[in-house]
Amino acid sequence: MRLGIIGLPNSGKTTIFNALTGQELATGAATSGQFEVHTAVVNVPDERVDILSAMYKPKKTTYATVTYTDIGGLDKGIGEGGLKGQFRNELAQVDGFVHVIRAFENDTVPHPQGTVNPQRDLELLDSEFLLVDLVTVENRLEKLEDELRLKGKKVDKAVPDEIEMMKRLKAQLEAEQPLRDLELSADESKSLRGFGLLTLKPVLVVVNMGDELQDVDELITYPHRHSNVVGLQGKIEAELAQLDDDDAELFMAEYGIAELSAARVIRLSYQLMQILSFFTVGEDEVRAWSTPVGSKAPEAAGAIHTDLQKGFIRAEVMKFPELIEAGSESKLKAAGKLRVEGKDYIVQDGDILHILFNV
Repeated sequence: MRLGIIGLPNSGKTTIFNALTGQELATGAATSGQFEVHTAVVNVPDERVDILSAMYKPKKTTYATVTYTDIGGLDKGIGEGGLKGQFRNELAQVDGFVHVIRAFENDTVPHPQGTVNPQRDLELLDSEFLLVDLVTVENRLEKLEDELRLKGKKVDKAVPDEIEMMKRLKAQLEAEQPLRDLELSADESKSLRGFGLLTLKPVLVVVNMGDELQDVDELITYPHRHSNVVGLQGKIEAELAQLDDDDAELFMAEYGIAELSAARVIRLSYQLMQILSFFTVGEDEVRAWSTPVGSKAPEAAGAIHTDLQKGFIRAEVMKFPELIEAGSESKLKAAGKLRVEGKDYIVQDGDILHILFNV
């Protein structure tokens, strides 16, 4: 899972990136004339992995990961005429966005719009992405209609259906509504993957409150599907990310922070992207894996290795709470709680799987 951190200049994007990844990148304004990308892979905090590792005492413990990309160069007017080159590719290739919105005052860091207004900033960058998508959809629609005129009845039978879908997308964008609010079939969603439509991607809005706690609900309204909103004290949490665990715990208690930003943002990101974690265990390794919610056992096996999916026979399944209650794998088996599931089994968050396969 790869999430792009976006925002207007001086919104604190890099500060949030540092808070999430523990890095110490220099912060500062990015303008539309500059383009920088910073990427970091972060372990997904998961107490269940720690518990399983303590139980099995493996040679190696591996957490699920999420990749954050700090994308510089976003500003008002970026959507005019569409986006091209590496900038467009970076935005198109991420699975979703962490949209950083400024809600803090700081005279030494002037706001590019002159005043701090979270709702305006959120709508401003959204409107730029709407414009980018509208250019993409209009170009595709023009190409399809030209093909229909040239080939007439000999045109591929999928073309008229795609034209109708593109017209729906165009109407949605012209109404200034993101594409993720549309009801799209699984086939339609699949057919759109190659276009890199920005407003189709899930969005986690992070309201950067600086040093001061504020009520996020009073700052912004964002009633869109496949989105969520969270408030963070960006500067404080970036400092916390540089401390060891004991010092961080004292710091959090002093500022009333119940949960670190990395854990909260990752958890919300997983919910947003509809991803769950399952585990494999043994003496060699305890490992967390990620798979989309609703994945069947063979698909989850494919997240481990494609051979496991191709040659899938069955999966032995342990439920994490039941394993912990039993105290050991042998006791769980003795209690008759080790399940044997076939190809139609839908994997649940926290499942511990042993895949039986033959290739």
